[in-house]
Parts: sequence; C-alpha cells; structure tokens
Amino acid sequence: MMKFVTWNVNSIRQRLDHVLDYLAREQPDVLALQEIKCATEIFPAEAFREAGYNSIVVGQKSYNGVAILTRLPHEVIHTALPGWETDPPQARYVEIRAGGVIFGNLYLPNGNSGGSAGYDSKLAFMDALALHAHAMLAAGQDFVLLGDYNVCPTDEDCAPGALSPDDALLRPATRAAFRRLLWLGLTDALRALHPTGRFYTFWDYQAAAWQRDSGLRIDHALLSPRLAERLLSALPARDERGKAQPSDHVPLAVTVADAAG
Repeated sequence: MMKFVTWNVNSIRQRLDHVLDYLAREQPDVLALQEIKCATEIFPAEAFREAGYNSIVVGQKSYNGVAILTRLPHEVIHTALPGWETDPPQARYVEIRAGGVIFGNLYLPNGNSGGSAGYDSKLAFMDALALHAHAMLAAGQDFVLLGDYNVCPTDEDCAPGALSPDDALLRPATRAAFRRLLWLGLTDALRALHPTGRFYTFWDYQAAAWQRDSGLRIDHALLSPRLAERLLSALPARDERGKAQPSDHVPLAVTVADAAG
C-alpha cells in the first residue's frame, strides 16, 4: 500500500510541530505541502530529515511556496508548472517521481485578488495543468495531481453562505476548468469513494467558521486511470482543524494498493 497526503499548512514555521506529529502518527510515503510561506533556504528540512523524510522545496519569501516530503527514493521532474509563467515568478508547483508514480504538488491561485488579471491567471494555471495532464496521459504515466486547487467543484463542496456566488472558487469558468481535468480521464479520489456528503478540507479563521462547520472542499487529489484503479481510501483528517493554532486547511490522505496488487 502507498499513502500520500496533501496539506496546505499556511506557514510551515508556524505549523512545524503539527506536521512532525502528523508524520509520526500517520507515516505517509509522500506529503505534499502548500503555502509554506518561506524561502527555500530556510525551510526546516533538517527537522524532517531527522523524522525520516527528504524535502523537495520550491519556496518564496512570505508567500506561496510548495514542498514535497518523502521517504521514498525519488527524482525531481519539475520545479514549476510547464506552460505557466508569471512576473515575478510564483512558487506554486513542484513535481517528483517516487514509487513508480509522478506526484504533482500544486497551489492554485485563489483568483479573488488582482482584479480580472488575477482571475485570468487562475484560469491560465488551470489551462496549463490540463495540458500537462494530457501530456502525461498520452505518455502512459501514472500520476496524481494533488494540492490546494482553490476550487469548490460543486455546490455540495461549499457550506451554505460560506462564499458569495461570484467568488472565484465557485464561478462557472472555474468549475468548468476543473471538470476539464476530470473529462481528460482523471479521478477525484475522494468523490470516487464518497460520491455525496460534506467532506470539507478548509474552514476560514473568521466568523467562527470551524465552530459552525462552514467549510469548503478545495483540496483535491486527481488520479490518472491506472492509479485510480488501485484506490483504497481518501478522507480529510478533520480533527487537525480543532487543534491549537491549526492551519485553516486539513490534510487529505489517499491510499492506493501496491502496483503488484
């Protein structure tokens, strides 16, 4: 069995103890982190090395930033999403191969800031992601694209009243771009096993969102076809949100059977 997890930690330096505790308890093979909010050179790689994990980091001072922690032998494939560029650059994608699977870790732009240009950048990222996924499918590769998509795919993925109808996470063009990934042949791991029901991965710090269970499902793991055939489980670790000084996101953990069956 292979276990991989995505988690927007909203500052790795503030959430280091939470992440180390999670690794010790859950022992994932791969942990994809988003919004680490630190430059690559000050990422706490040594703490994770002591815990048995190597770190592949694409950092950025104070904002964004992605990292993959793995205890598997690996190779780095990309440190940016092919086909998506900004000026200045934004640290929003890293990709490795480990255990016979390509792991693409993404932090998709929110799209609510920067006016129309900010939203256009969100859609451009999703276009580039779809093209990259198509290329990997055409090459017959086994992969997962996991991370903070900043997309509520359906109304059920957004608590009533949690967002305004014109929010960038809900707009028709946003949802259409997400469906494009599914129509390519990718599988939403959580919905494959839990077609209905509220499985939120994010609760805002404001307006007692956690206490009222006013959440969003915006963290996703999309699996290529052969990997989807091996899918065993997919669930958010809801309890993490109730801890002291938590991230506003919780881990989404996915397990798949070994390739040998």
